[in-house]
Amino acid sequence: MSVINTEIKPFKASAYKNGKFIEVSDADVKGKWSVFFFYPADFTFVCPTELGDVADHYDEFQKMGVEIYSVSTDTHFTHKAWHDSSETIGKIQYTMIGDPTGTLTRNFDNMREAEGLADRGTFIVDPQGIIQAVEVTAEGIGRNAFGLLRKVKAAQYVAAHPGEVCPAKWEEGKATLKPSFDLVGKI
Repeated sequence: MSVINTEIKPFKASAYKNGKFIEVSDADVKGKWSVFFFYPADFTFVCPTELGDVADHYDEFQKMGVEIYSVSTDTHFTHKAWHDSSETIGKIQYTMIGDPTGTLTRNFDNMREAEGLADRGTFIVDPQGIIQAVEVTAEGIGRNAFGLLRKVKAAQYVAAHPGEVCPAKWEEGKATLKPSFDLVGKI
């Protein structure tokens, strides 16, 4: 079953952010755009490259009104230890959610049950808490923050412009489409 266009389920989790342990819940997500950036595990190989890439673009996400939540089935304590010991992870300013019970990961239907690890999944959530985009890749395939920025911009554009859609390779400021009977077969 797809989670696209479904509301995120209630959750409460411990997290690490900017040198502090905090609590995060579904209520914190409502009212703003959010990205849930799931990854398999701390202290691994592809994961820090992805998390570091998102950290490098965090200011851009913030300017767009988007909050980033990285999530793995590690604890918030492990996130702090990784943050303190890795130069790449040490630059992260966004929230790092610990999900040792797998509740949040299962809420997004993103758990590899046999391993107890999250898949490499990205979920864009609108201010109403509705999942607008999903990307899941195999363990060895890293994601790109630039591509994620483009998807968030497209999701925000479509939300702000009912009746318009963003075609392939759409970039901010480029032409969109207005689906209609007259457009059928003309593209």
